[in-house]
Amino acid sequence: MKQLTKAEEEIMQILWQLTEGNVAGVMEELPEPKPAYNTVSTIVRILESKDFVGHRKEGKGYIYFPLVAKETYSNQSMNKLMDNYFNGSFKSMVSFFMKNNDLDTKDLEAILKEINKDKDT
Repeated sequence: MKQLTKAEEEIMQILWQLTEGNVAGVMEELPEPKPAYNTVSTIVRILESKDFVGHRKEGKGYIYFPLVAKETYSNQSMNKLMDNYFNGSFKSMVSFFMKNNDLDTKDLEAILKEINKDKDT
């Protein structure tokens, strides 16, 4: 799966939230200062070329929707982060975040409970 740029990922976050929308609808969700309409339209077309977004014709325009699930992309991104910065070691990644984000053992226990709860469902 291809990696997204920061701008592409921002548009995908909006499409995942909306589930579908036209360029104007995506623009409404962007923070100020908003990019130009043509910029957002170009990014959406790039996302289509990367097979992250599909479209259907509606009236004179198009409605865009995600083809890649947010969870799928998140998993791929986290695996790439872990491989590139922590030599593929989940333990090293968790240790890094604990040391650099002032997590204590209570936080880690809560995370483990959440993971175990998700495994059981």
